[in-house]
Amino acid sequence: MASVEIETLTSALAKLPGLGPRSARRAVLWLIKRRESALVGLLDALEAVRTTLVECDTCGNVDTTNPCAICTDARRDSRALCVVEDVADLWALDRARLFTGRYHVLGGRLSALEGVRPEDLTIGQLIERVSQGGIDEVVLAMNATLEGQTTAHYIAERLEGYPVRITQLAHGLPVGGELDYLDEGTLAQALRARRPMG
Repeated sequence: MASVEIETLTSALAKLPGLGPRSARRAVLWLIKRRESALVGLLDALEAVRTTLVECDTCGNVDTTNPCAICTDARRDSRALCVVEDVADLWALDRARLFTGRYHVLGGRLSALEGVRPEDLTIGQLIERVSQGGIDEVVLAMNATLEGQTTAHYIAERLEGYPVRITQLAHGLPVGGELDYLDEGTLAQALRARRPMG
């Protein structure tokens, strides 16, 4: 039997996404074996994150400065704005280094079942950013779920009166994907979005 403190740490780690009780137990054992090197470093990193992280008032990103490093980067194209559901989506897109514009984090997606309404998201702030001018394109990078697409359509309707080009990420077959492993929704979207070769 482990001590109450070890069980508490294991329970706390098990709540993290992707970690279950067994994985958390293995992580705790690994940390205990390396408590002088790894555990101290982890505690310092967690404390630094706890005390320095802030949410960017401009885009909703999480960083140690406000506005964040993306919003203050002069090399970024301020005329292109990519709208994402949450910070994880922003980080995933930015990690790919394919989009050189700025971002806007909604803080979720519309969902009648979960009671998430437009006013629960940062859609109003997005409209305000676009209304100030200087943005030529808004890329709606919502997840390919029913709620994500509903959110994208709602935002597109709200932006209709502004002189911006509204685009959406393409959906369909993943690179390296095999047809017999894909769900019908992905196959249907790929067929609808088909284009000429060459």
